[in-house]
Amino acid sequence: MDDPFETYPGLAAVSRFTRLVPKMPWFRAIGDPLDQGLLDDARQYLDSLGFPEAEPALIPNWEDAAFAAESADWNSAAWEAEEQLRAHLIDMVHEEIDAVTVEVALTYVSGIASDAAMGGIREAADFLQIADEAFAQAAVGAAVQACHLAALVLAAGGTADHPFSLKFQLFESGRWPIGIAGNSFNIF
Repeated sequence: MDDPFETYPGLAAVSRFTRLVPKMPWFRAIGDPLDQGLLDDARQYLDSLGFPEAEPALIPNWEDAAFAAESADWNSAAWEAEEQLRAHLIDMVHEEIDAVTVEVALTYVSGIASDAAMGGIREAADFLQIADEAFAQAAVGAAVQACHLAALVLAAGGTADHPFSLKFQLFESGRWPIGIAGNSFNIF
């Protein structure tokens, strides 16, 4: 099979993205105070997703982060908004690239992201003395999903102001944006 990243010009940006993912500072700033740049990035994500009333909220420790991740309402309005955006992007990409090729490319991105994020969470867990495997798996799952969605934006020709690109930027800052609960955007 030909390399889908070379065969389809729409996937060229995704190819570049996969080379950057392993170089990211995965989870290196979890629990640190939220600086103004991060607050601005979080605010831009919230506004672009349609939740201007929500406020970024620091989750200061891994126990609270695990609880927030476990108790996330996956059928919330924010989840629904992201699902609608995801479905729209898939439709856009499938207009240019066949579904099997898209799946192969995004599966490749997810594999790269999984390895990179697992390395990052293992380092953070060692440093913070976290022995909870479920916590690590939840963090990696969130990171893989963010990479998958950011790659989907790139494949669709989207820009850096797309909500998925903006959420990914929070991971690029070494954080774990756990999600919106009520009017709080929980960030570890």
